[in-house]
Amino acid sequence: MRRPCESATSPIRAVTEHQPTRGEGILDRLGTRALEVVSLGAQNYHDTLGNGARSATANRAAVREPVNARRVVRETSMQTLRRLFPLLALVLFLSAFVWAISFGKLPPADFTFNNDDEVKTIDPAKATGQPENRIINALFEGLVRMLPKEGVGLDADGILPLFPTPGCAELPEITPDGRTYTFRIRPKAHWSNGDPVTSHDFAWSWRRTLHPETAAEYAYQLYYISGAKAYNQANVDVGQRVEVELDDRRDSLQPFPRGTVLRGTLRELRRPPEPVHADGTTEDAKSQAESAWRKQWIFVVEVDGVGEGAVTRRVFATDTDATDVKSGEQLELVRQVLPDFERTVGVETPDERTLIVKLNNPTPFFVELVAFYPYFPVHWATVEKHGTPSWTKPENIVSNGPFKLKERRIRDRIRMVKNKHYADADKVQLLTIDALAVKYQTTALSMFLKGQVDWITKPPTTMLADLEKRPDFVRGPAMITYFYRLNVDRKPLNDVRVRRALNMAMDKQAICERVTRGGERPARSLVPPGMLGYKQAFCGEHDVQEAQRLLAAAGFPGGKDFPRLQILFNTHEAHRDIAEVIQQQWKQNLGIDIELRNLEWGVYLDSVTKVDFDIARAGWVPDYSDPNTFLDMFLTGGAHNNTHWGNPGYDQLIAAAGAEPNVEKRLAIMHQAEQLLMDELPIIPIYYYVTLNMVNTRVKNFAPNAQDLHPLHILRVDDLRSPSPAAARN
Repeated sequence: MRRPCESATSPIRAVTEHQPTRGEGILDRLGTRALEVVSLGAQNYHDTLGNGARSATANRAAVREPVNARRVVRETSMQTLRRLFPLLALVLFLSAFVWAISFGKLPPADFTFNNDDEVKTIDPAKATGQPENRIINALFEGLVRMLPKEGVGLDADGILPLFPTPGCAELPEITPDGRTYTFRIRPKAHWSNGDPVTSHDFAWSWRRTLHPETAAEYAYQLYYISGAKAYNQANVDVGQRVEVELDDRRDSLQPFPRGTVLRGTLRELRRPPEPVHADGTTEDAKSQAESAWRKQWIFVVEVDGVGEGAVTRRVFATDTDATDVKSGEQLELVRQVLPDFERTVGVETPDERTLIVKLNNPTPFFVELVAFYPYFPVHWATVEKHGTPSWTKPENIVSNGPFKLKERRIRDRIRMVKNKHYADADKVQLLTIDALAVKYQTTALSMFLKGQVDWITKPPTTMLADLEKRPDFVRGPAMITYFYRLNVDRKPLNDVRVRRALNMAMDKQAICERVTRGGERPARSLVPPGMLGYKQAFCGEHDVQEAQRLLAAAGFPGGKDFPRLQILFNTHEAHRDIAEVIQQQWKQNLGIDIELRNLEWGVYLDSVTKVDFDIARAGWVPDYSDPNTFLDMFLTGGAHNNTHWGNPGYDQLIAAAGAEPNVEKRLAIMHQAEQLLMDELPIIPIYYYVTLNMVNTRVKNFAPNAQDLHPLHILRVDDLRSPSPAAARN
């Protein structure tokens, strides 16, 4: 599934501070970072963990000047680190013990894994990120799931392929033109409170995801459905059926439950002239102007009345800024005027067990796409009763997946328990699962070595040489790309010559060999290798001389007068290491100074969404095995574009590819689009991931796959202890 990646050594949709020294090289420094962490000691462990004790000043620091003590530590070689590994492991055990006793006691779970960070939300319509994905996929279930197929093992690359498998519905019936999908809801599908899952649950949930006030970042993933984009963007046309929501909601701050909804036909739409933007206008300014313009719209609607043919002509607006009211008209303020979902969006529910979905164009990956969490249903009565986000609290939530949310401890763990109402509950072995929120790799490793954690997703790169020899080390290739976003609204990043210079001055091979060190490959394309039949398009290769020429041509010879920019990234040791190396390379090769800015995961996501950065790290996991899952992200104004870059030619190519039925021609069009993206470089691809996991050997059914997707409900644990009566009752 496509989503932002939280980590650098394994995927997370899809963010420290230290001035690198020159001399021995960064490899020695990285080789001793684990020792630095351990030296903090158990007495200061919560500072290391980021458990609330870390000062705001430290979190805001952009650059740390090197000090003599750190220089001494850096002189320790990797060979020494390996020699001290047993002692280091012992010290890490002690630090893990501190973690274990720092919170109130809970009975041990059947399976415990580290989820890398705090989840921002577990609402399928609001989530974006890999930590969120792991939890949501355990708590909820869509129409289908992507699972291994019985009898199909690892392929030649050591990857376990995943296939669409019945979830809440059987696999769909598809019309010959590939545009209509009929899903039959399984009679066994139930919510965790015992309510049956129905087709209406999906229709209501998709309407909620698409509703403009939900502000779902992944709403565009539903645009393949006929009419979905117009509904999400509130685009209405004269003569179209519309729904008008009156301003009488039970809670004005909650879009659901909705106020009174009137339906009718739009007969007139009065709009002032569309705003004209001067050259150089920022995307934020354009968005504000667009919003102000829309507030002036007036909608004249023939509202359906009681009885056949009975209508009433009424005049509506969504804001008092609308003033184009004719004599004798009475203006009514309303919350929304949207296309009539039931008449214009291609979602039909002829009965409780049948869901018919109509698409704009043949979409070969649609069955895989509905396994992605924006398509998951939510229990609408619970959402309407408690509102967002309160409906996701453990005491309120009703879900339909293999597990239920039992408890959530901020900066500690999420505990999930088996859902006895799950359709395939008889195939789920695990009764309790803990998802920990440990952000630091060495801490997570220590807990794994101690036996407190069964799975960690990113072992420290400094220890890979030792860890990869162990039977519990699991590595595999992945179709995931690590890249930097560039805010092209900020000077001098608005100049393509500067963007190309930054790319060419980056030695990506050195980053893979000396920093990540897990077998990653340097990237010159956004789309990773492995997409069947697709030819990647490449950006410029490493060329310092050409980079210097481009920067000089842009007005910054030798880096003179180049403004100090920042690289933004989420709290993670590997992201910091990568940023430090790039900072050093750009200084050495271009003569420019770069600051580093560290933010916690949730704050980082907010900053990226608002494009509040100069340069920001990113990683992207595919939703399905098709180049489109990467390329449609950078449509003009796309929810995950987050660069302010747009190109009408690019948009046209992506649209043309979506409408092209011939597979070879479609992939060729996508290649053209990617080449345009790689020429203009609003992003800089850095490397292609490999998946690196540490998995307890007692855990079965865990295997590497291209998306690093590991469904928790299919895992089995050898020698699982007998369940407690309390656990069994859940």
